[in-house]
Amino acid sequence: MNFRIPILCLLMVSADAVGQQAPQKAAQAALSDHAPVLVLQGIGRGVVPIDGNWQFHLGDNPIWSQPSLDDSHWETIHVDDEWGAQGHPLYSGFAWYRRHIDLIPAAGSIGNFSIYIEEAEDAYEIYWNGNLVGQYGTLPPHASWYYQPFPRSFPLSGATSGVLAIRVWERPLNIFDGAERGGIYLPNVGDPESIALRLGAREWSIIRGDLFDYGLVMLRAFIAFLCLVLWYRNREERLFTWVAVYTATPIAIDIINRLFRIPLPWNVARALNQPIYVLYLISMWFLLVWLLRLHDNRLMVRWTRALGWAAMGVGFADGIVSFFWAHAGLGMQWANGILAGLIVLMQVFPYVIIGIGLRHKQDPSRWVVAIGALLMQLIYTLEAASAFGRRFTHWSFSDFINEKLFSIQGVYFYPEKIVSLALFAAILYAVYRYAVEQQIRHSVMEREMQSAREIQQVLVPEALPAIEGYAITSAYQPAMEVGGDFFQIIPNDDGSTIVALGDVSGKGLKAGMNVSMIVGVLRAEAGSTNPAEILAALNRCLAGRMAGGFATGMVFRVDQDGMVTFANAGHLPPYLNGLEYPLDASLPLGLIPFADYSEEKLQLKPGDQLAVYTDGLLEATSPTGELFGFDRMMALFANQPTAQEAMKAALDFGQEDDITVLTITRLAAGVESTTSLAAPVLEAEVAEA
Repeated sequence: MNFRIPILCLLMVSADAVGQQAPQKAAQAALSDHAPVLVLQGIGRGVVPIDGNWQFHLGDNPIWSQPSLDDSHWETIHVDDEWGAQGHPLYSGFAWYRRHIDLIPAAGSIGNFSIYIEEAEDAYEIYWNGNLVGQYGTLPPHASWYYQPFPRSFPLSGATSGVLAIRVWERPLNIFDGAERGGIYLPNVGDPESIALRLGAREWSIIRGDLFDYGLVMLRAFIAFLCLVLWYRNREERLFTWVAVYTATPIAIDIINRLFRIPLPWNVARALNQPIYVLYLISMWFLLVWLLRLHDNRLMVRWTRALGWAAMGVGFADGIVSFFWAHAGLGMQWANGILAGLIVLMQVFPYVIIGIGLRHKQDPSRWVVAIGALLMQLIYTLEAASAFGRRFTHWSFSDFINEKLFSIQGVYFYPEKIVSLALFAAILYAVYRYAVEQQIRHSVMEREMQSAREIQQVLVPEALPAIEGYAITSAYQPAMEVGGDFFQIIPNDDGSTIVALGDVSGKGLKAGMNVSMIVGVLRAEAGSTNPAEILAALNRCLAGRMAGGFATGMVFRVDQDGMVTFANAGHLPPYLNGLEYPLDASLPLGLIPFADYSEEKLQLKPGDQLAVYTDGLLEATSPTGELFGFDRMMALFANQPTAQEAMKAALDFGQEDDITVLTITRLAAGVESTTSLAAPVLEAEVAEA
């Protein structure tokens, strides 16, 4: 079939990115026995679009790259729109574009040309007169394509007239794709310098349009870092953890999706993007749980945690599906639809959290966060629901949401970004209010701890009473501000002395309060000289009052003639002259209301040393995790150290628990009695004085 089409008037092309005059374009002319030829005349410094009708054919055949092919029977298509919008909806796979071109260089120009393609879906190869001159991604059977569209340019070497053939491959559609996808968009031809300028101008246009997002990324990064620092200072403050995750995950999503223009393969980017996006949703859930004061609601936290783990599993599974997408059959597309549908359904959960949270009394800052989160989630839900299966429903609400509202100096502002920024500001204000509340609460707790320390200072003996015929040393070192060890030395009117020492389960304020109760009972029972009766009375008072805890303890009476009478309640046995002295352990204190405690007697001779201690000495732990242990205990007490020396050995090894050590040495006749006491609460009093 022959075509005779007269050459039309030349078209003036507007100035390009550097303000240079583009050459004029001639109309189509019937200079071939095949399809019409596009004559581009006077190409010098500038860029000319290769628009108009292109020959188009679905399918794939390598010979379609050859210039001798008769393509006049092919259908025609425009390159300013997708092929799905030009009669081929829902099509994915191979298709070919062909255009017969006659490039006539301007006078004085060298005649070197390049082709510029701004965007394509999804991978393509370019042939000039049957020769491959470049490609974007790779085509099946080893398909690889980019997550972001990138403009590319390729040199057109050799003849200035011939056939430009573009082999395009569109990946299988996913559940969020519209029916109109597919194809290349408006190729341009020009000299290499002008094409390079066009590439740079396009990249700058994209970056400039995203400047708002770059600023938001830096702000989010700063807030995430600040929250991580606050969390590191207080590991129990989970709110800062979720704020950090909530502010950091959009950074990763924006980097993968479009910012910083990283040429990631589609399957890799999507495999990263899906779980990160799900983590972003989960962080919003937990953030709302904390800000709306629902973290004490165990059922709410349990459901949020369970749904969060399920969501992460779905996100990872949806990402893994991407690696099989190039060969996706109907099964893979169903898998993608089901997994994506589950993610969309999970976006309803924040409404549940907000609804439950608003039943409680909230301050204005939390109301603002709730309303902002509600709007943000409404946008996410409507956008996802509208885009889900859009090629079947033809809903276009997601396009409306993604439409820019306005621009300032080329910087685009979208509804989602504006609401996101408002919600972000509301969250920061609510977190600030939360931090202030926690600081006030911490101050109250600190005052309570100070009161507990003051009470314990009263309970720790300021000075040990002298026991005639004995040398006494004592050392006390709590592991925390308030300790759980106790010891008392109470002289009796008959010249004997009652010594009590023990350890309350647990640490901190609760243990310190139990110590206060124990010392009070011990002093109330000070008139008794029977250690077993003292332990029995102490046990009756403690039973049912220790909130599931217990205490081990030892009470013994020291007589002036060297006789020591022991009663033990589950406490570690003492050491006599470096050897462990076995005692009947009996039950610890506070477990059952009525328990019997037996007594055992020991006769101390001059020079004998009796050492009693709490388990903080035995359980001292080195940085490598090694316990102080019984062997070191035996070696330590074999040298008959003072209590201060024994405690120092444990502290140097590595303290883990409260440590109390008491040594009693019987003196020879005529030797003066001595006492020595070391306790941090007393050192603090001296420092304050």
